[in-house]
Amino acid sequence: MKIVLASDHAGYDLKMKLLNFLSSKGYEAADLGTGDPSIPADYPDFAAKAAGEIISGKAQRAIIICGSGVGACVAANKFKGIRAGLCHDTYSARQGVEHDDINILCLGARIIGEELAKELALAFLNARFTGEERHMRRLDKIKRFEQKGE
Repeated sequence: MKIVLASDHAGYDLKMKLLNFLSSKGYEAADLGTGDPSIPADYPDFAAKAAGEIISGKAQRAIIICGSGVGACVAANKFKGIRAGLCHDTYSARQGVEHDDINILCLGARIIGEELAKELALAFLNARFTGEERHMRRLDKIKRFEQKGE
């Protein structure tokens, strides 16, 4: 599975730790920036980069990290076909994929620590969408929202 990670300046350190961790676990993980935590960076720019990689099919999943995770999640969800979830517990990270087919995990570097971030990343990346009828029905409704603004 090809995954991408992106962060603003606030999420840089946690992103780098996750990149190293995921690479050590055999994941093909690419860094979309920011590359310099000393320069303020805007989270919407990195959410857009991650969303673009998913939409284009270059990556199957993404992890975006900002200070709280909220801004990155809001920005990523503005893109058609993106289902980003802000998760700070492993149940939500796993169940968000299984039931809601999230393709981007958003994390708050000022909210969680490194070890929890690693657990969340693995829960997210190891989960698979169940495809159950009730979940498909709900996703179809979300797709209609995107198409028609219902």
